[in-house]
Amino acid sequence: MKMVIPGGTGQVGTILRRALTAAGHEVVILTRRPVRAGEVQWDGVTQGPWAAAVDGSDVVINLAGRSVSCRYTPANLRAMMDSRVDSARVVGEAIASAGRPPRVWLQMSTATVYAHRFDAPNDEATGVVGGAEAGVPDYWAYSVEIAKAWERAQEEAETPGTRKVALRSAMVMSPDRGGVFDVLLRLARLGLGGPVAGGAQYVSWIHDRDFVRAVEFLVDRSDLAGPVNLAAPAPLPQRAFMRALRAAWGVPVGLPATKWMAALGAFALRSDTELLLKSRRVVPGRLLEAGFTFDHGEWRGAADDLVRRVRGARAGT
Repeated sequence: MKMVIPGGTGQVGTILRRALTAAGHEVVILTRRPVRAGEVQWDGVTQGPWAAAVDGSDVVINLAGRSVSCRYTPANLRAMMDSRVDSARVVGEAIASAGRPPRVWLQMSTATVYAHRFDAPNDEATGVVGGAEAGVPDYWAYSVEIAKAWERAQEEAETPGTRKVALRSAMVMSPDRGGVFDVLLRLARLGLGGPVAGGAQYVSWIHDRDFVRAVEFLVDRSDLAGPVNLAAPAPLPQRAFMRALRAAWGVPVGLPATKWMAALGAFALRSDTELLLKSRRVVPGRLLEAGFTFDHGEWRGAADDLVRRVRGARAGT
């Protein structure tokens, strides 16, 4: 199949490109700065010659959007909103104008759309959309608005010949340098991987190979459309999550951090405490109902696998 991936040069795009190419698919990456074969320039805002790659393709997987690994200043939040909405809109326009539109459009979204909660998991049917929680920073609601606007841009696209799926993805864990697992593992190795603000907040995640398998599953399942949670079925509190990661690497102790310490750490990493403090208790209701099985559904085993792969890559094996 021919698969077009707008915004495919980041961590998730790298994971998909590697796996889909290895599976024999033709993969075209739309990027602002093409440097490799199979990459086509676009700006993520306006139609251009890049739209020819969409016409005649089988699948579009739109991952475009400004990274959330940044300080959540008003300017950065606005850039997150605009880059996601604009790219989804222009991808929809390219699909709508195609002579041979793709049969499926997978649009990246985020598990952050759900409320900060501890009492029950969020699936697609009964999950609570966030934005109205008490006792959390006001700007967390804007993150939810970004997610809602992102999905709305796909929903409103006039693409009757193309099935549309919104990927409400949790953090994708892979051994690649610079990814979220790399950052968390570095903290654990430094002895800083303890509970943050008590560690009761839930962490939702998905192993990179299950993420790829879920994408392939959704491409093949013509009966599935709309929002789908891409998350392992066993989210767990942050303190247990980091304990399992420390055990996988062999680090006995992780220093705890208060909220103000987390704020200092996030500032040093040019990131934001929402990524550490929001309780994302998300489960893959629709995937499980459709018969998808996870190879790495429990975090302890997933962490062990990822650590083995990190060590293997560093050893050159």
